[in-house]
Amino acid sequence: MGRTPAPTIAEVLRADGRSFSFEFFPPKTDDGERALWEAIRDLESLRPTFASVTYGAGGSTRARTMRLTSRIQSETSITPMAHLTCVGAAVGELEVTIEAYEAFGVRNLLALRGDPPTGLGTEWVAPEGGLAHADELVRLVTSSSDICVGVAAFPEGHPEAPSLEHDAKVLAAKQEAGAQFAITQFFFRAEVYFELLERAARAGVDMPIIPGLMPVTSLSQIERFAALSGAAFPRDLAARFEELGDDPDGVRALGVELGMQLAEALLAGGAPGLHFYTLNRSTASREIYVGLGLGSSE
Repeated sequence: MGRTPAPTIAEVLRADGRSFSFEFFPPKTDDGERALWEAIRDLESLRPTFASVTYGAGGSTRARTMRLTSRIQSETSITPMAHLTCVGAAVGELEVTIEAYEAFGVRNLLALRGDPPTGLGTEWVAPEGGLAHADELVRLVTSSSDICVGVAAFPEGHPEAPSLEHDAKVLAAKQEAGAQFAITQFFFRAEVYFELLERAARAGVDMPIIPGLMPVTSLSQIERFAALSGAAFPRDLAARFEELGDDPDGVRALGVELGMQLAEALLAGGAPGLHFYTLNRSTASREIYVGLGLGSSE
């Protein structure tokens, strides 16, 4: 700590119009932590706008998320953004967490409702003394701190949303509560992002919406994540990967190629940057980032 405070993500977007970032999750083992820090140090040289740190399922990694975020803040040149969810915490506990982040010098949070602690597909129930929706968490953060708040957006709709239009109205409610930008769930076709922008604009959303990308390096893994998130993995893309059979290098090369094409289409269409879901690995995201001319390969 003690370094000059970096601009908030919203300030960067207002000044430069573009944000390029990477997402990590807190590792569960010492080996995982070593590998993660290798990835973070590798990506640090690319000078990303920020790096985000997730919560585990059901809010299970709260302490590790805070520790990793504070280490990024104090030991690297990267601006960190921590995820904060409503899961498993009363309002008082959330306020303590927000205060702790401010004390660490963390100036950005991603406010999420979070998945049901009983697992995806089960009914969401607000914790006792806690909050029920992300817009309530946004309001809590903005009313009790000067932290810049981002939120999630869902190009293909939140799995619980009754319609895409309703989902856009939920995003508008988060903005009204004080959110200054949004990051999307990952997706595989540029048109679903631009359709989201149209729906959001009709609902009154004018904050920047940064598209999230997950480079495909394993077909089984990406199909599993897609099923959990509600993102549709296009059948024609799956067929191209299936043609490669048991060729991990070929799968990874195709994943980088398609990721590059998607990123180029998004930026050409005016997207305010890119957010890479790295799965704690740097290589594929780095290749796409450098291939777009955004950073050096050295």
